[in-house]
Amino acid sequence: MDSIQTIVAFIITLGLLVSVHEYGHFWVARRCGIKVIRFSVGFGRPLFRWRDKLNTEYVIAMIPLGGYVKMLDEREDPVPEHERHMSFNSKSVWSRIAVVAAGPIANFLLAIVALWIMYMVGVRAVIPVVGSVLPDSPADKAGLMVNSEITAVDGRATSSWNDVNMALLQSIGETKTISLAVHPFSSPASVPEMKDISVKNWLVGDEQPSPVRGLGIVPWSPDVPAVIGQIVPDLAAERAGLQKGDKVIAMNGAAVNNWEDWVGEIRSSMGKPLEVTVERNGQRITIDLIPGEKSLADGTKIGYIGAGSSPFTWPEDHVREIRFGPVAALGVAAEETASLSFLMVDSLRKMITGLVSVSNLSGPITIARAAGASIKSGFESFLGFLAMLSVSLGVINLLPVPVLDGGHLLYHFVELIRGKPLSEKAQMFGMRIGLALILGVMFVAIFNDLSRL
Repeated sequence: MDSIQTIVAFIITLGLLVSVHEYGHFWVARRCGIKVIRFSVGFGRPLFRWRDKLNTEYVIAMIPLGGYVKMLDEREDPVPEHERHMSFNSKSVWSRIAVVAAGPIANFLLAIVALWIMYMVGVRAVIPVVGSVLPDSPADKAGLMVNSEITAVDGRATSSWNDVNMALLQSIGETKTISLAVHPFSSPASVPEMKDISVKNWLVGDEQPSPVRGLGIVPWSPDVPAVIGQIVPDLAAERAGLQKGDKVIAMNGAAVNNWEDWVGEIRSSMGKPLEVTVERNGQRITIDLIPGEKSLADGTKIGYIGAGSSPFTWPEDHVREIRFGPVAALGVAAEETASLSFLMVDSLRKMITGLVSVSNLSGPITIARAAGASIKSGFESFLGFLAMLSVSLGVINLLPVPVLDGGHLLYHFVELIRGKPLSEKAQMFGMRIGLALILGVMFVAIFNDLSRL
């Protein structure tokens, strides 16, 4: 069932992103007087097709990994004399630039709309309260105290841990002083105190950087009961006979107080026989369990049994609802879209220069799993994920790489400067280089996906 939900979520998410992107091209092309031959969502064999009164063919194809808008163009097919004024290549450079840029712009507008709806509906977010500070960490050296609420990072207001992470992501790879504004969680009306945290080449090359923990901050969380809510098939937990709903009471005679204790013991017990006492339907049962092995991104091996905790509820005093009226929500949505765009561009720059590991690239498998998880988490989470993915698609498509929209824009701007287009040979050479780059990036992204599995 989870796999089906993940696949459906992936198709819905990608289908929506592609449809909006291609509709941007389509809408502007029509208004520039360009004849659109086909509007396709997906590639390969058509599943559904129909035509409108202007004889444009609409297609939903089998492979949902992209789409395209095919326009009348003399460079691709012969065009009858009476239709040449409707061909893409016959239009002015500025008209062609508008058509090409409309796709990415549509993605940015989708992100704004998604975030606008999300903030009007309201988002429940965990308040960023420090649970503990790791000894000798940057946060510890700066004097950050337990039970402090982080209200701003480098002057950027933070209402949730997501805000804190997004603000900190901009500092990855840098040598600088990160300023946190904090106040005691028990005294929200008190004047914030500034904590300056010095970092050097911060998290450079980390395969899966965690900004908050990278400063030595452990977020506050309630004690999660050691109750099993998920079992991965064919792994140690299922083979030993553990079941959903089992409450772990003890292991090797030592009491297990919460989920964190249980996970810590499992991780340090790889390959060791364990005697686990669980409570099931009011009765205590002893189960023999031998944790398997799992490799982390840094090569460290830990014990792993393939079990997850049951859902739990956060205390209301540690959760806040973020909600705005229609006008204010629109402003916040536009500001967050701009911030996400900047973060994406900066992350790509750092990836190219080696400050951020290429292992952070994600492909269709990771996107599918994230889409499924966001839908499970609720409508608001899905809207936030959709916005982030839409911004990513818009930014990536604007990169000056032939094959992408940004590459076509580059050719058109060169034409503006030169007064004439580049030769077909030069354009085709650029296309081949661009295609090779895109295929290389796709290979790395899919390899990263498979490695995460």
